[in-house]
Amino acid sequence: MNRRTFLQNAGAVAGYSLMVDATSFGIGKTLKSGAVPKGDVQAGAEEHMTRHQLQTDVCVAGGGMAGVCAALSAARNGSRVVLIQDRSRLGGNASSEIKMHIVGADQHGARAGWREGGLIEEIRVEDAVQNPHRAWELFDLMLYDKVISEPNITLLLDTSVFRAHTTDDRISSIEARCDKTERIYVIEAHVYCDCTGDSRLALESGAEFRRGREGQDEYGESLAEKEGDMSSQGSSILFTARKHNKPMPYKAPKWARKVTKEMLKHRGVGGGSYEYGFWWIELGGDGDTIDENEQIRFELLAVVLGVWDYIKNSGDKKDSANWALETVGMIPGKRESRRIYGDHVQTQTDLESGWNLRDDGVSIGGWAFDEHPPGGFNDFDTPPFRSVKMKDPYNIGLEALYSRNVANLMMAGRNISNSHVAFTSTRVMATCACTGQAVGTAAHLAAANSVTPRQVRQDHMGELQQLLLKQDQTIRNVVNQDSDDLARKATADSSGSDVEGGGHDKLLDGHNRHVPGTGLDGLHAWMGKMHGYGAWIALNWAEAVDVKTVQITFDTGFHRELTLSASNWVTNGMVRGPQPETVKHYRLIGVLPDGSEETLVEVVDNYERVRHHSVGGRFKSVRLHVLETHGAKTANVFEIRVY
Repeated sequence: MNRRTFLQNAGAVAGYSLMVDATSFGIGKTLKSGAVPKGDVQAGAEEHMTRHQLQTDVCVAGGGMAGVCAALSAARNGSRVVLIQDRSRLGGNASSEIKMHIVGADQHGARAGWREGGLIEEIRVEDAVQNPHRAWELFDLMLYDKVISEPNITLLLDTSVFRAHTTDDRISSIEARCDKTERIYVIEAHVYCDCTGDSRLALESGAEFRRGREGQDEYGESLAEKEGDMSSQGSSILFTARKHNKPMPYKAPKWARKVTKEMLKHRGVGGGSYEYGFWWIELGGDGDTIDENEQIRFELLAVVLGVWDYIKNSGDKKDSANWALETVGMIPGKRESRRIYGDHVQTQTDLESGWNLRDDGVSIGGWAFDEHPPGGFNDFDTPPFRSVKMKDPYNIGLEALYSRNVANLMMAGRNISNSHVAFTSTRVMATCACTGQAVGTAAHLAAANSVTPRQVRQDHMGELQQLLLKQDQTIRNVVNQDSDDLARKATADSSGSDVEGGGHDKLLDGHNRHVPGTGLDGLHAWMGKMHGYGAWIALNWAEAVDVKTVQITFDTGFHRELTLSASNWVTNGMVRGPQPETVKHYRLIGVLPDGSEETLVEVVDNYERVRHHSVGGRFKSVRLHVLETHGAKTANVFEIRVY
């Protein structure tokens, strides 16, 4: 048995592929021939690189939270996907390389109840359950597992997009290179999604974009600068530290910045707990965050170590004696660079109220308008941020998620079609992830119908919104109107003792989440009190119906913040495990036309929000019997769909 045969067999036994060649990771699944063609050696400067052709439905460039969610959503809907990531880990700013916690519309719990649904909720809950001890590398591996477990996704790691070929107003193919394997991939797709953050794919394809900050007159934004400029928000490097049982000395290198108390007058380092670094160690917004990235990295490292030197050796933080640095990031976490122009540019007005007047909402945001001074840490006389909260979460429209001049280019993440002011809210990662799910689903519809993203907007908008809602995406003012959902033709009854405002009628009201701030009218789940036998709710039809699939949406405690953070303060109040409100043990029972009953499914250790069950049969009633929750005294179910 040679080494390759051994590794292939070992991978089969373990349930994972150990090989790092193309066929092991699925490259070739997207080819019409079903195999990776032999590399063609190219002459000239790339004579040692081989070229490999890939054909797919959707190509996603960028493997941060937006790109991961775009790839997963397109693939789960049935499209073949190539996902390109220029680093060895997925997750972008949320990965172990940078360690920034994912935040969004709930504003660190300040707007309780507005945590996002959909793929980002699936990821958050999975991480909380499987990674209660908050290991960042396990978060990376969880994302990796989700991506490679999708048979429709081809993942290319350590691979960078560097060229796009266009015909008329369409991308015909792109090129991406992996120097570790000495390969150049030529990728043909129906739709391309730029989730790179820096808009590299848009740049290569000739898409229109802009940088910098608009002046107040351009869009009539009160929060904009009086005069526009080319400044932006900067980049940050984070660190982690650990407390030991003895004093831990620290000596800064000669190149570390000398940090004084004056420099920290608006940037307190706290006291007593130093486990997580400071986002306000930020630089580069007064320059070019792309071109100057290497210099920004060096200067950020100098500031990080200078701040740590101050904490350890200034004498101002005597409680830091037993603390020692554990990790220091080597990749700047970037906030802002290029923003791609779409058919609509979202502005301050859109986020505050204008979204209510549009019909193309596909995801939500809600983080405050959060502006940072371009000079970052160097502007130590200026507070590190200016935050202006908005009244309610808002919808992000599809017209801000596709290019206005490249017909088959979409975008998700921090590079979507925004003014700078709107960007200061939409840039956070949960919001970026939700735009990724929206873009991946829209790209799938475009590929499936052989149309452009703009034609999806024109001819398939309702279909897109209903498909997103079915897959638990949060969209404001959109409810279930799926004509294929047999539950919409049923009536409901339950075991009784329902909580006020949470009766069984709420199961069929079309909402898949509560709407905070609206009292009992905002409750949109059946909330049945648990008895000795549990609680049950049933869907009943006047005539028996053929059932293939049952989809259940449970409660995962949206009123509680949930994210992976190295900060103990941020983690306080979270449940790093199954959420108490979630149904743990349940049975799904079908009532046949003759009145007899059949147990279709029994699940004994659920922690997920959305569950799909293939059942098959003809039933007059389908009953969900909840036997146990993870601690709550009520059985909470937002929705049951039947197909």
